[in-house]
Amino acid sequence: MSFIGFDDAWVLWLLPLVLIPLLAPAGLSMDNGWLAFAPRDRASDLLGWALRAAASLALAALLFAMAGPHRPEYTVERVGQGAEIVLLLDRSRSMDQGFAPGRAPPPGKANSPESLEYYFSQTPGRLRESKGKVARQLLSDFTAQRPDDRFALVAFSTLPMRVLDFTAEREVIQAAIEAGNIGRGLSETNIGRALEVGMDLFNDRPYNGSRIIMLVSDGGDRMDPDTRERLAHLARKQRVSIYWLYLRSSNSPGLTLAADDSLAAAESVPEILLHDFFNALETPYRAYEASDSRALQRAIDDVNRLEKLPITYNDLVPRRELAPYAQALALAAVLLLLAARLLEIRRWA
Repeated sequence: MSFIGFDDAWVLWLLPLVLIPLLAPAGLSMDNGWLAFAPRDRASDLLGWALRAAASLALAALLFAMAGPHRPEYTVERVGQGAEIVLLLDRSRSMDQGFAPGRAPPPGKANSPESLEYYFSQTPGRLRESKGKVARQLLSDFTAQRPDDRFALVAFSTLPMRVLDFTAEREVIQAAIEAGNIGRGLSETNIGRALEVGMDLFNDRPYNGSRIIMLVSDGGDRMDPDTRERLAHLARKQRVSIYWLYLRSSNSPGLTLAADDSLAAAESVPEILLHDFFNALETPYRAYEASDSRALQRAIDDVNRLEKLPITYNDLVPRRELAPYAQALALAAVLLLLAARLLEIRRWA
């Protein structure tokens, strides 16, 4: 249990003032006959002391509220089954464009769940939506279905920007994802630098569970040998798994080329170069093309199946103000005194 703190503890030195209502005289007396032979009215005595106690309680509650009482923030160790996930969200200008129309579905499957047309027929207008908007919706759905995970967010285009450090607060995570809707992205994309920043977020953190880099992007990157070497070293050091949610553009052949495409053609496509680099790493890697209607669900299912290590983390419980409770108690006591005052007899009928 956490203790109670005060912003202005010196006010508590005034608490002896609460004795005033208990020591003050009863008030004005009324002319009446001699009541020496009348029995003692214990109910009136108790009522009188109850009203005095109510006055003392009101004064004490007000002084307590003026002292600024609060429960300080504290940490609680929690244990769940999840992962620490860094979301790398592409904010380049190409993410403001729409999706690729997709490959034609096989004969007889034009309205099957595997076809892009079926996906967008379930949500009319999705083809006209930007990839960035769809990406934010995918990430919102993904984080909502992983309640025990801790998420961090890095948005990137030319340079990466750390938007959110690791947290389990759902409202904060959703707000950070939605914040990517502000403004327009730049024309260039530096995925290599974003991956470095994402992996650096695990520095100085104990290995408490599965670690995941979730890359959401519509393009690849031609990284120089030094960058590749650094990323390979960081992936081994941090023991991360990489998941790539790929939003295919209209001018992209995807992550795999047809059998009749040449090797030179493959080396000219940044997406394929990045895909091959991830496959060559000594770390688990999976890619999903979001033009498939069930790509997100497959990613969630894979994470649920593969990333099941117990995770231990410290959850920060925020500060809680206690003054409103004291003010409410003082108000109740004052209302009781006011009601007694209105019922008081000021003269005999």
